[in-house]
Amino acid sequence: MRLLTAVDQLFLLLESRKQPMHVGGLFLFEVPDTADSDFVYQLVKQMQDSDVPPSFPFNQVLEHIAFWQKDKNFDVEHHLHHVALPKPARVRELLMYVSREHGRLLDRAMPLWECHVIEGIQPENEGDPERFALYFKIHHSLVDGIAAMRLVQKSLSQSPTEPVTLPIWSLMARHRNHVNAILPSKRSIRRIIKEQISTIKPVFTELLDNLKNSGDDGYVGTFDAPMSILNKRISASRRIAAQSYDIQRFNDIADRLKISRNDVVLAVCAGAIRRYLISMDALPSKPLIAFVPMSLRTDNSVSGNQLSFVLANLGTHLDDPLRRIQLIHRSMNSGKRRFRRMNQAQVINYSVIAYAWEGINLATGLFPKKQAFNLIISHVPGSEKPLYWNGARLQSLYPASIVFNGQAMNITLASYLDKIEFGIAACSKALPHVQDMLALIEEELTLLETTSKTLEFQGITVGSESDKATKKLAP
Repeated sequence: MRLLTAVDQLFLLLESRKQPMHVGGLFLFEVPDTADSDFVYQLVKQMQDSDVPPSFPFNQVLEHIAFWQKDKNFDVEHHLHHVALPKPARVRELLMYVSREHGRLLDRAMPLWECHVIEGIQPENEGDPERFALYFKIHHSLVDGIAAMRLVQKSLSQSPTEPVTLPIWSLMARHRNHVNAILPSKRSIRRIIKEQISTIKPVFTELLDNLKNSGDDGYVGTFDAPMSILNKRISASRRIAAQSYDIQRFNDIADRLKISRNDVVLAVCAGAIRRYLISMDALPSKPLIAFVPMSLRTDNSVSGNQLSFVLANLGTHLDDPLRRIQLIHRSMNSGKRRFRRMNQAQVINYSVIAYAWEGINLATGLFPKKQAFNLIISHVPGSEKPLYWNGARLQSLYPASIVFNGQAMNITLASYLDKIEFGIAACSKALPHVQDMLALIEEELTLLETTSKTLEFQGITVGSESDKATKKLAP
């Protein structure tokens, strides 16, 4: 039996019918050229017939919303779903199916995850292999984004010829030599109390430092976010929009301007959101604020949530893309410098105090017009090597995260091979035509490419050589 952390419990307490608190991933595979016509059916049958029990964290079930304990009555039929879309289904139809499933709650009486294998997806281009998909969702109280990505990488193979005979949820049996690294570390009560007491002084030092720097435009406070249409109350309806972009385009812009790739990602998102809101005559006069998760993991574990957040000024009130990206860069660096001065426990406790307003607001909904931020933008590192499932090549992976009251849009992206995969989750009733964001991201990326080339020719940069030390902290 394992005690839930305060962050894990928060995701459970915030959950409602209109506000599911699970994260998901859509993984698009190409059927091997030599595969039989029933290739996908055989994959599903192999998982259904397996007598290998689920491993951590897939065998964890809630006990009184306070503990995780091992599930003794695993029912594969509850967790595994095999779906065939009417052929020839486009990615559009696939995303419609995923959008519906992403808006449905997980059953708390069972381990909090589901696996959907979806076939009938037409090839990307004529003559290309047929495709199928895996949509996997798991409750955010069990894992954070970094942990979820690690689970995916460990469940697949880096070899097209290696057979993966065990279900995805039994990956621990396949990687016995990684057991100790994946399981949560055990710490004594005495050690935890000592660690918490040691955080008091550095945390309050940083909070006082915030007051001194509150006038700096790189500093973002929890009362700075303007009201916008992104911050409406949500329904249970979801819309998932997804698209892949060449990662080298982001890297080139970052190199020309001497900033981190994550700064470029935020600038591209900021420009696209600005265009989206202008198209609806809904752009606030004050800049939008993004909540940017940052991983605090220092090991290979996959349990619970080990993350904090930086509030980033997106500069959406600025028409000039250079001024916008400069402001984003200063804002992110301010948060990174603060976190570099603290250890993991200190960062977590600092975040609990600094962002307490938003936590209270989310839990009570008393002040719907005064959000601490406007949306979440999260970047999850993926695999730099191709992944396979019994010879089926993973073509793309798209994250799908959570939205909640007052936060009707979430942008999460993952890197895979030479691509950055954008997954935009939104409440379809609060934010119509959110799929338009994909074209707007392309437009903004093209604009920043042109702008950065011009600035490089003129010898103008945004960052400096000293900023390279902060790039490793980018989420």
